[in-house]
Amino acid sequence: MVSIAIYADGADLASMQKLAAQVDGFTTNPSLMRKAGITDYRAFSDEVLGVVNGKPVSFEVFADDFESMERQAREIASWGPNVYVKIPVTNTAGNPAYDLIWRLSGAGVKVNVTALFTSLQTRRAVQSLRGTGIVSVFAGRIADTGADPARTMRSARAAIGESGTQLLWASAREVYNVRQAEDCGCDIITLSPDLI
Repeated sequence: MVSIAIYADGADLASMQKLAAQVDGFTTNPSLMRKAGITDYRAFSDEVLGVVNGKPVSFEVFADDFESMERQAREIASWGPNVYVKIPVTNTAGNPAYDLIWRLSGAGVKVNVTALFTSLQTRRAVQSLRGTGIVSVFAGRIADTGADPARTMRSARAAIGESGTQLLWASAREVYNVRQAEDCGCDIITLSPDLI
């Protein structure tokens, strides 16, 4: 039996419905939605909210400038009390989103800071979250570079401390990552439906 929360990551509504009784939460993103052929973000999100039984679900903004991100984040957050808004730690120009995260967390938006790769990013994100929300460290992609993700995840756990922010092991590549994530003190791991 595992003590870590298992979140299903994907954009297939049938899989989400099937897994709703087995997992602790859900994540998705615009890239996964696009690959699944979804063209109406809001309609799909409404369908997702109808099948997740009130469990936490993270939807991501799709804008790249911070003003539009903030507007989208506030709209997405209004969809339900179980909704987290995924904000990339930087935009595509490499500009950090910490000020935006600070404003959103201060306004009561549940934020999932995503696409983290370094301990410095994690520390800055945790400060910006004010002891709330989720930091999603892309452990699987770190491993893809040949580096040991466990070291980064342990450092992230230390940066979070007792703040109340949750640490999420993202981009799992194999079932063994569940054990690794637990050993590193992660609160959540995302798995594809195939791995689940």
